[in-house]
Amino acid sequence: MPGWDEWYREATRKFAHHGYAALSPNLYHRAGHGSPEDVAAKVRAAGGVADEQALGDLAGALQYLRALPASNGKVGVFGTCSGGRHAFLAACRVPGFSAVVDCWGGRVVMAPGELTPKQPVAPIDYTQDLSCPLLGIFGEEDQNPTPAHVAQLEEELKHHGKTYEFHMYAKAGHGFFYHDRPNYRQEQAVDGWRKLFAFLETHLK
Repeated sequence: MPGWDEWYREATRKFAHHGYAALSPNLYHRAGHGSPEDVAAKVRAAGGVADEQALGDLAGALQYLRALPASNGKVGVFGTCSGGRHAFLAACRVPGFSAVVDCWGGRVVMAPGELTPKQPVAPIDYTQDLSCPLLGIFGEEDQNPTPAHVAQLEEELKHHGKTYEFHMYAKAGHGFFYHDRPNYRQEQAVDGWRKLFAFLETHLK
């Protein structure tokens, strides 16, 4: 959320500027046409994108990028908000990713009552299958995920001996990279992007 909007297209160009082949799949395209906000509202009202559907799209994106002539065979997956959840889930369920960046992905930790037919398993329950290093970027003032959710995920990562790097930013809430929204936090966002590209430099280039 909020879907395939201008910020995500700009972020895709930012990855390209840093030397990466970058692809932004529209996970909501089956929901029809309209503004990103309208399509996202429609998807949200329908209970979100089914996990299996999103994983299929991300597996297709992975194979497409690896097939490009200039590819070195390494592919990372990045997402914010529900996209952060999808990124973590893909890194656990789709073989072949070399790095994953989860920016404030909500509903990675889910209570039993939050599970639905479209989201039948909490992503944290797949942590043992995480197949690549993980970078997590979070805000202390976020309510989804809360700092307690992040701590719970960190404990699970430690339990399974996974390679990860978490950064929790003070005075930042949900979506603090979104420069076109009131929740933008310039200092924290600049530092977060710097850490993100250092992480990708280590694991993808």
